[in-house]
Amino acid sequence: MDPRLKERFAALFARYFPGAEPPVAFFYADAPPPGMKTEPKSKGWRCFIADLGRARKGEPLCLDEPALGCGKRFCGFPAPQRPDFEHFLSSGIPGKMEGERYKKDPATVRELMKHMPEWQAPGRCLVLKRWDALAGADEPEAAIFFAAPDALSGLFTLANFEETDPFGVIAPFASGCASVIQYPFLENRKAAPRCVLGMFDVSARPCVGAGELTFAVPMRKLERMIGQIEESFVTTRSWEKVLRRLRAAAGAGG
Repeated sequence: MDPRLKERFAALFARYFPGAEPPVAFFYADAPPPGMKTEPKSKGWRCFIADLGRARKGEPLCLDEPALGCGKRFCGFPAPQRPDFEHFLSSGIPGKMEGERYKKDPATVRELMKHMPEWQAPGRCLVLKRWDALAGADEPEAAIFFAAPDALSGLFTLANFEETDPFGVIAPFASGCASVIQYPFLENRKAAPRCVLGMFDVSARPCVGAGELTFAVPMRKLERMIGQIEESFVTTRSWEKVLRRLRAAAGAGG
């Protein structure tokens, strides 16, 4: 991670998004980075989004396959598909399984699964670090913002600043962990990476604030956004009105 890029983004983000939470970056490695060790093996049910909450507070985390619980598959590690998954995600099985009713019926889920991307983690460890904790040797795949609507509007508009395609931001139907890890990781490998609006997963919502969604920016895209921010809308009177609300919210929170 270029320290100049890191510091430039931190300064610009503080200026134009006052009070907004710094993003959490993630990357993969074959061994824990210096000064870190892998988290203990998962015991029972464990939610990746809850782990991500620790990284949001500034605690760097290194998760390997044994340490991951729910979310393992969408973080790129091998995990068996839940039995009768198409029933679990839809209408359930009377007397055996309560369905989440996220899809109309099992047939709809089976069709959905045909569109699920196949991928695997490129390293043994998934490392999560808040932006301010990134080291020079770190090479992030993406930055995950947790933000309320005003900050989201700015991130969304900046992401589309140079795009002629109106779909520079996508919101795929996905688990919370897929929206912040799987899809941003895959987008970062494209010639024109798109940002991912997420955390619509009803099951993951209790792990985040009531007024928050996620906005995951592939690193290749974020580098361009940083370079363009000062020529964008953030210098306009329109954004100044939003800035006043961001400053007021930050003051109230402090």
